Amino acid sequence: MELYLDSANLKEIEEGFKLGFLNGLTTTPTFMQKEGITDIDGTIVKLSKIVPVLQIEALGDSAEEVLAEAERQLALGLDPTKTVFKIPVSLEGVRACKLLRDKGYLVNVHLVYTLQQAYMAMQAGATYVCPLVGRLQDQGHDALALVEQCVDAVELYGYDTKIMFSSVRHAEHVRNAINIGVHTITVPLKILKQLTENNFTTLGTEQFITDTRLMMVKVKEAINNINPIVSEDTNITDAIIKMTEFNFGAITVVTNSGDIKGVFTDGSLRKLLMEKGRDILNKKLSDLEFKNPITIDGNLLLNEANSLFKKTSVDTIVVTIKGKPIGMLDIQDLKS
Repeated sequence: MELYLDSANLKEIEEGFKLGFLNGLTTTPTFMQKEGITDIDGTIVKLSKIVPVLQIEALGDSAEEVLAEAERQLALGLDPTKTVFKIPVSLEGVRACKLLRDKGYLVNVHLVYTLQQAYMAMQAGATYVCPLVGRLQDQGHDALALVEQCVDAVELYGYDTKIMFSSVRHAEHVRNAINIGVHTITVPLKILKQLTENNFTTLGTEQFITDTRLMMVKVKEAINNINPIVSEDTNITDAIIKMTEFNFGAITVVTNSGDIKGVFTDGSLRKLLMEKGRDILNKKLSDLEFKNPITIDGNLLLNEANSLFKKTSVDTIVVTIKGKPIGMLDIQDLKS
């Protein structure tokens, strides 16, 4: 199934065609007017140099006028093998389709709302026949049934025509088009970008990234440049201030020789206040008793840290190199 972008917004077009696999671009005078475009010919020429195939309007009151307009546009420098002329379906429109096809030009008969209109376009040799699904559904019609009937007619009678699913309003329309078996679909960029989205895919990808990180990144590479450390001579009030400055819920307490004495946390503070009251704020960290801190060598992989977090149920681990603290690893750092 060919995939076209449906737009006249240059930024959208440039973004969409960076994908590298879109077959072409459909655009309309209405799109261009909404984008504030006044130089239609200049825009057409510019777009023709960006996209593989460009589908543009060829308008006229008679078949001859439509043909003349198509040839006028080709004279701007367009490649006839990469330009499709869109013609609204009508009796003159399908006659124009035959005139253009006899000259070897590519034609999209569009604004199709009935199977009879589609049949006339196929019989005239249209390269594409384009029912407008969204617009038909807005009017309460079974647009999907029409598209399916058009596809069936092409296959049953062997017409050399591609059915283009257009007026796409949501991602479900793309699924509908695939199920019906249309030959071509033209999709706005907003919807095109939704087609690869799925929450389970996102969760799975994030898990793969996290697990790969655990196996490849060392602990010292995962911590930030902040080493939340204070001397045991620091009083508790100043330690609290330091924790705030470091933006950590814990700080490493070291002896005057630089050895690790313990870890002081906001949880430790709450427990002390509950047990001993506000007077504890005047004490020094050296007055407190500390358990042996949970540490990890910075040269180990995050996988080791992950196991340690699970084993100890703590949120932060002191990171050391040769026994000296160089920072703290937060459990959230495993996912960064």
